[in-house]
Amino acid sequence: MTQDDVSGLTKLGSAKTSYAFSEPSAAILEAFPNKYSNRDYEIRFVHPEFTSLCPKTGQPDFATMEITYVPDQLCIETKSLKLYFTAYRNHGSFMETITNQVLDDLVSVCHPRMMRVVAHFNPRGGTSLTVTAEYRKDDAAPIETRF
Repeated sequence: MTQDDVSGLTKLGSAKTSYAFSEPSAAILEAFPNKYSNRDYEIRFVHPEFTSLCPKTGQPDFATMEITYVPDQLCIETKSLKLYFTAYRNHGSFMETITNQVLDDLVSVCHPRMMRVVAHFNPRGGTSLTVTAEYRKDDAAPIETRF
């Protein structure tokens, strides 16, 4: 069995983890080579502990973030994704903006064939909100919607 190329990863397995709590950036994210780029397969992340702040009131917003994608040449490294999500903790932004920014940042790092970000925000003021943003390369078929 061939070894995975981890030479470009700096966050995974490091002795010290550095957390940013208010500056989400695509620069936090890391990717590694996809050894199976010759086929379509689906990767799904579920992060049930996402937090951010309302940009107007400063009240916390809590969400479960779901990312589903079909990788091309690169895959998102999980620890860097966790650190990226943590960077939203003290960041004030609307839920719709966050969802679309997460999609843009992830696509810019791994250039997938297809990616969907679904943000299930917990109720606040009696109303819950789900935002879905999707990216598809021109020739990628949509992933089946699971509601």
